[in-house]
Amino acid sequence: MTLRRLVVATGNGGKLAEIRDVFAGTGIELVGQSELGISDADETGTTFVENALIKARHASRAAGLPALGDDSGICVDALGGAPGLVSARYAGVHGDSAANIARLLAALAGIEDGRRSAHFHCTIVLLQGADDPAPLIAEGRWQGRILNAPRGALGFGYDPIFFDPALGKGAGELEAAVKNRVSHRGQALARLKELLAG
Repeated sequence: MTLRRLVVATGNGGKLAEIRDVFAGTGIELVGQSELGISDADETGTTFVENALIKARHASRAAGLPALGDDSGICVDALGGAPGLVSARYAGVHGDSAANIARLLAALAGIEDGRRSAHFHCTIVLLQGADDPAPLIAEGRWQGRILNAPRGALGFGYDPIFFDPALGKGAGELEAAVKNRVSHRGQALARLKELLAG
């Protein structure tokens, strides 16, 4: 698949920056949907794959370009996998990270470190056009646990309360280059690049 320009189906500046960092040097121009005046799609799917496809098809149709859609979330074992699909709007308002973090910490109040395991999941899809019947699909998973309080000033979303035991650091303490190598999104994007090259 030869691509020159892609619309990225997200209004999240943090996600867009990470995707652009990973795709730097590929010769593919990445345009955020908000830069084209495209609104967010209604995420009505019941899986990460479905939501990523909904977002990508919406952006591709509106822009007339190939599209990359990302759906991701944090899944906490002690909460049966919640917030999962509704991670971005866990506290009720889409994208209110502080409220989402506060609600998650409250839900885990009193639960010891050994039972705070969690993972970030990311599904990325790439469509050549809105009606592409065979999208490329790549996924990534970042294992860790939920901290008792926010830590670090980097990243976005739930990063301040996610701890990577392999690195001994919170996601909010990781420089972008490190995070993009180990994170769920970094893994999914690396796999997508392999598929594109394949």
